[in-house]
Amino acid sequence: MSVVKGNTSRGGVLGAINGAHHRAVLGLYMAIVLAHWAEHLVQAYQIWVLGWARPQARGVLGMPFPWLVSSEWLHYGYAIVMLIGLFALRPGFVGRARTWWTVALVIQFWHHIEHLLLLLQVQMGFLLPGATAPTSLVQLVVPRVELHLFYNSIVFLPMLVAMYLHLRPNDSELRQMECSCAPTGQRRMTLAPTAG
Repeated sequence: MSVVKGNTSRGGVLGAINGAHHRAVLGLYMAIVLAHWAEHLVQAYQIWVLGWARPQARGVLGMPFPWLVSSEWLHYGYAIVMLIGLFALRPGFVGRARTWWTVALVIQFWHHIEHLLLLLQVQMGFLLPGATAPTSLVQLVVPRVELHLFYNSIVFLPMLVAMYLHLRPNDSELRQMECSCAPTGQRRMTLAPTAG
């Protein structure tokens, strides 16, 4: 008998990123998430520590490229990348980690809807009643900078819990794992008969 390791139940791109390449793709995805976080944290620092006016507080990339901050396409693009990443990487998670990852996915879906509403207002030239600029639903009561710090936090925190649990599975979860994130030498193994 020979031992076949890794993801044996899925094929194609999703099978690859949730099997042999899960750890690498998850790492790349988290690098994108952390870069986005850095932008929000720098913008918050510029407003609340340096005392800059909100239009001048543009984060890191917004300083040399001011149009980035006001581009709803950029914000929507990031929201959809986040949503796609959460959805595409979800099959690699099992047990408790999958539950927490799903929480992040559901919250990001709503965050994506808010960004879609902003993008549609810009593209179609309409505003919500009482708004003087493109405004998301929750932004009617919470300022945009604070709202997006909140949204990014409530998506990021369950992602962190999911990753922690995913990289430290209990015995039951370890037996279910089919990805490259399982501790070395402990991945699920499927016995396959050999010819002869």
